[in-house]
Amino acid sequence: MKLLAMEAKLHLRDWPTLMFSIGLPVGLLLILGLSIPSFTELQDTGERIVDTHMPSTMALLSLLTLSCSVLPAVLATYRQQGVLRRLSTTPVHPARVLGAQLLINLAVGTVSTAVLIVAGWLAFGAAPPRQWAWFVLVFLLGTAAMMALGLVIAALAPSTKAAQGIGSLVMFPLMFLGGVWLPRELMPEPVRAISDFSVAGPFAQALKDTWAGQQPQLAHLAVVAAGLVVFGAIAVRSFRWE
Repeated sequence: MKLLAMEAKLHLRDWPTLMFSIGLPVGLLLILGLSIPSFTELQDTGERIVDTHMPSTMALLSLLTLSCSVLPAVLATYRQQGVLRRLSTTPVHPARVLGAQLLINLAVGTVSTAVLIVAGWLAFGAAPPRQWAWFVLVFLLGTAAMMALGLVIAALAPSTKAAQGIGSLVMFPLMFLGGVWLPRELMPEPVRAISDFSVAGPFAQALKDTWAGQQPQLAHLAVVAAGLVVFGAIAVRSFRWE
């Protein structure tokens, strides 16, 4: 708990990164929701709502930023500065640092998603997720898969700059395949087929489905779960403490 508190304090001191992880998705949500009419639609009842694509996509953007940029950079910095090596000589196992980082980034991702839900609802009546139980399951499963990918990046990166560079090379294609730049419904069929196996694509679609009140497709959950297993296994086998 002391280690977790210390890591949380260090994370809060890095307020530009924290503001980017939370502020960017929320800011984009408000700008798009308030200024672009095409993101709104009328239900049969006549109620004006915001397309569920937008808030779920902003949630994916926040989680990808944390997993591919923030988490790998911090762990690569600890390795480069010898923090993990020095910890290995103490009773505090370096794996606890890893666990603390995962919990902190999960907490930040949860806060970011909660702020997105509340901000969209208060600003322009965006409906919150209608399938809460499924939404929580999809959120936790997808976040775990994305952070396992972040651990793979941290394992491969020899330095902080390399972690940031590799993270960007991974994050931006996943953002595209997840529908951040172009909705999956508008993608050409070959691109959508690639998206269906990218982990980010099924994760984004499952978030959108549960937000709209539908159950996620079993195939999407299977791909995300497979990504968690594969990325987790690679991270465990290749992660270096020094």
